[in-house]
Amino acid sequence: MKHNRQFILASASPRRKLLLEKAGYRFDVIPSDVDESSFDMEGVSSVEHTRQLALAKACDIASRFPDRIVFGADTVVEFAGTIIGKPTDAADAEQITRTLFSAPHEVITGIALVGITDSIRIVEADTTVVYPKKLTDEQIARHIESGDWQGKAGAYGIQESGDEFVEKIDGSFTNVMGLPMELVTEVLDSLGIRPHKS
Repeated sequence: MKHNRQFILASASPRRKLLLEKAGYRFDVIPSDVDESSFDMEGVSSVEHTRQLALAKACDIASRFPDRIVFGADTVVEFAGTIIGKPTDAADAEQITRTLFSAPHEVITGIALVGITDSIRIVEADTTVVYPKKLTDEQIARHIESGDWQGKAGAYGIQESGDEFVEKIDGSFTNVMGLPMELVTEVLDSLGIRPHKS
């Protein structure tokens, strides 16, 4: 291989980094600075929303490193047809938590792999349905106070609060963490990128 690292991860998410490392991949991390708020997503489905943003992030870094394969990703939560992003503050996090944990919701992650020199452009998405438990006011207050909601779509991380918050899921568990590793492994494998054997 030309490079010791197999690809560039265009994300600052510690959860995505951890999932890929646990799977055995070797990669560099160069977060994209794409302004997500600048994208007009009016009339765009949640799946297409994540696909477009994942591709934009991957293209942003690939333009600087044209001979490398770049991996972009974007995760949103959809509730009753509305996209729920990352909370802006504690009050927003509480409102999101009360809304999401009243009925099932979907976690959607778009992934994109771009390599300019090798003409690589793959964009996929995966959806997981989360069936929540009914939370008490005390549980919600404790969650908000913990700060675990910060920087997370839907204001929660299943790896921190899964047993307490979630009844069951239909789909990829790791998708709810930020990357559907079953799909990721399949796509990377199609490009000849496989986990490093220690």
